[in-house]
Amino acid sequence: MSENPLSPHIQIYNWHISSLVSISHRITGVVNILILSLVCIWIWSLLLGNENYKIMFIFFNSFFGKFFIISFIWSYSFQILSEIRHWFWDLGYGFELKTSKITGVLVILGSILITIILFSIRGILL
Repeated sequence: MSENPLSPHIQIYNWHISSLVSISHRITGVVNILILSLVCIWIWSLLLGNENYKIMFIFFNSFFGKFFIISFIWSYSFQILSEIRHWFWDLGYGFELKTSKITGVLVILGSILITIILFSIRGILL
């Protein structure tokens, strides 16, 4: 019997951009549901009065609030770009290794760029 493991494990598995994007896509999907739930709770708390709005306003202008906003923007932009990539796969395009690597990098860089642009616009508007 061979001493080799039956399946790839952390010591021998080589990470690829596609696996990174795939795992991140799943994680951001779960995170987006949690963020959407928090947004619903926030909107519901606004119905309870002006004082709740002031608390949220203070939070969103703090360091942690800005980190939350940046994470929110990145998570959704990453998810959207990754979904567009999956739509092309559903149509039968982009399965070549080179194309898969390029689109994976585009998803990561594009989500970072969209995050910077949208957070900058938020800063200009406020």
